[in-house]
Amino acid sequence: MYAGAKALFFALSRSASLKRLASRYGMAHEDSFARRFIAGETVQEAIAAARSLQGRGLLLTLDYLGESVRTIDEASAATREYVRLIDVIVASGIERNISLKLTQLGVDIDRATCVDNMRRILEPAQRSGFFVRIDMENSSYTDLTFQVFETLWQQQYRNIGLALQAALRRTEGDVQRMNELGARVRLVKGAYKEPASVAFRQKHEVDAAFLRLMRLLLDHGVYPAIATHDESMLAETRNYAAHRGIVLDRFEFQMLYGIRRDLQASLVAAGHKLRIYVPFGRQWFPYFMRRLGERPANIGFVVRSVLGERRS
Repeated sequence: MYAGAKALFFALSRSASLKRLASRYGMAHEDSFARRFIAGETVQEAIAAARSLQGRGLLLTLDYLGESVRTIDEASAATREYVRLIDVIVASGIERNISLKLTQLGVDIDRATCVDNMRRILEPAQRSGFFVRIDMENSSYTDLTFQVFETLWQQQYRNIGLALQAALRRTEGDVQRMNELGARVRLVKGAYKEPASVAFRQKHEVDAAFLRLMRLLLDHGVYPAIATHDESMLAETRNYAAHRGIVLDRFEFQMLYGIRRDLQASLVAAGHKLRIYVPFGRQWFPYFMRRLGERPANIGFVVRSVLGERRS
């Protein structure tokens, strides 16, 4: 069942006609379904969404959407867009925080090219006081992502961090590795469908791993980000921090744009720092469909999120 649904969504994501249709109508109305989870197609729309979030006491990180690139020219173009985004964010006065994926910057083509593109982004980012988070992709990229990250870290870039996935069996070692470096981690459960040889497959296993890693990060990490919409994971994190006497400014929670806005408001009201991941760009349709395709259970998650807010 999952395999069939995954194949369907990936096929839809590659459909040029559906992409054109979605681009024409998906963002056409302010109350469209897509706008609930994507900030818009333009940087101006993303800035407007970011200002709205900041007005509600939320932190933010902007992500310029893009698919895995196939040529050096495409990677260079994506890099230039991120450099331009840095300038626009500075001019707008919103918080200086961005997220990106290495496949968008050419890591599939050539690791050295990807490192150079990252430096082209990190240099102006560092000068302007930005923090840059590298998103983790599926498990086939984990080692490569670490290689790029540690190359940059050794070159004294300290305004960078990584996202790590609790579902992967290797992640406890990776968390310890990042803690020893003193680098910042965003902990997520992981949305990719991975083989059992590299990942936990049962929800209770992933939850248990998430909690183990959360404790490691709160005890030994540098300003960790606990990224989840799971109320039980949120409660466990808050209880552990209180039990250990960990003050609220030593960590933050993170959530996706448009998901569980009721929980977002309650966490902020309780004094927690909460950052919202804000995706935008013309490539929103492939991004959205592939996120659903990576794990078809995400469809139900999105629906439950909306229904959960309506009940509250």
